[in-house]
Amino acid sequence: MAKNKLRIGDTVKVISGFDKNQTGEITKIYKKTDKIIVQSVNYKIKHIKPNTEKEVGEIKRIQAPIHRSNVKLLNK
Repeated sequence: MAKNKLRIGDTVKVISGFDKNQTGEITKIYKKTDKIIVQSVNYKIKHIKPNTEKEVGEIKRIQAPIHRSNVKLLNK
């Protein structure tokens, strides 16, 4: 695992993937997997089944992590 120069609160730009050229602020860092969560980037849709008959199923948008090699640091 390489040294991670990214910190929470840094502004980064996505350089590859579906959300290419979008910018955002780092909100969480996973050091073991070298992944980060960037604010308002890389949303995934999760379908949730109801547990009981009274509950209703729902569709939630959750943020998925991005590998740190797919972002570029803009400013600290």
